[in-house]
Amino acid sequence: MQELLYLVHRIPFPPDKGDKIRSYHLLKHLSRHYRVHLGTFIDDEKDWSHLPKVKDLCGETCFVNLSPKAARLRSLGGLFLQQPLTLPYYRDRSLQAWVNSVLETRSVRNILVFSSGMAQYVSHAGPARRVIDFVDIDSDKWMQYAATKSWPMDWIYRRESRLLLSYEKRVAREFDAATFVSEAEADLFKRLAPEVATKVTYFNNGVDADYFSPQNIYPNPYATGTDTLVFTGAMDYWANVDAVDWFARSIFSAIRVHLPNVEFHIVGARPAARVMALSALPGITVTGSVPDIRPYLAHASLAVAPLRIARGIQNKVLEAMAMAKIVIASPQAMEGICAVSGQELLVADNEDDFAHQIITLLQSKSRRTMGRAARARVLKDYSWEKGLARVEALLSQPQVISADEARPHVLQNHFKSAGDAA
Repeated sequence: MQELLYLVHRIPFPPDKGDKIRSYHLLKHLSRHYRVHLGTFIDDEKDWSHLPKVKDLCGETCFVNLSPKAARLRSLGGLFLQQPLTLPYYRDRSLQAWVNSVLETRSVRNILVFSSGMAQYVSHAGPARRVIDFVDIDSDKWMQYAATKSWPMDWIYRRESRLLLSYEKRVAREFDAATFVSEAEADLFKRLAPEVATKVTYFNNGVDADYFSPQNIYPNPYATGTDTLVFTGAMDYWANVDAVDWFARSIFSAIRVHLPNVEFHIVGARPAARVMALSALPGITVTGSVPDIRPYLAHASLAVAPLRIARGIQNKVLEAMAMAKIVIASPQAMEGICAVSGQELLVADNEDDFAHQIITLLQSKSRRTMGRAARARVLKDYSWEKGLARVEALLSQPQVISADEARPHVLQNHFKSAGDAA
């Protein structure tokens, strides 16, 4: 079996949030075709319990503890090195040493890097074919963040956007191929970096349609006789926090004027203080972590995705569609999702539009047709098998390797070239 090095910025398990869903399905697919050597960080203490599950899919492994607080302090070194702060945030000597050892001692001919921050570990990887899954254009996300902040954070975020885009372009030039989460995301990067357009492609996230099936029987977590709106997602993620805060304060309150018994449930782990504060508002429940989100989707009247900051594909939208739920989404949440507005879901452009569409739907009580169409779209276009076949094709492309390249390579020490800032 061929050997492959897989570098991920966060342990790819459990698949309970956007990046982990994608990185886990990649790992599961790769493990069927390669002996996968995995290097990754763990930034949540609870995730250490999942090591046996991950190791079962891998050959050699390296798990490095990442304290978000310490990483944020370390990333400030990038301010003095004219680097994006992302690089020192994910820089670790022990992981670099492990990568060097794997490349020196194993017959690695393929490297898959998940997210731009991990590309620094294989900047000099000899003859191995390198593919990076950028997933999203992170530099653009930082520019969106900057628009919501005041000085000095807006300056820091604009700086990060500018320097990270330059780094993303450099990685795309040096690697053999680059993938994104959607055709729209890939097309945007091609416009930003036309010199690497021929290397850029995409593969969609998939949905396990059997797991997210409306045919299964789920217990009802809601009070009997209520109309319930639901939002699902990791509730410590900035974009999700902004979305539910905006929806709760600017949209849901207007809906309650017309429909005083409607409820809004925010379902997801690690709710930030700003999210927890919303539970004090009438009709709003913040659940925190739940063992299974499917009952909350199955018994909800509608799913909402009011994101104002977004990149790539929103798994929360696809999962709700797979459950045959009508989703009312912002244009940002719809980016990258191929679905017909008005037939398979609904798009709301502003606060009034959100409130009007939700009130109309709840009063009509006729929602089955659109829900069935939503699930049909997921079944047609969003299977993991279809997307991961693209990755396999990229990795299996033949390479011409010279005699010099075929000799063992020692990876150059990245930390010296980067100002020894670990």
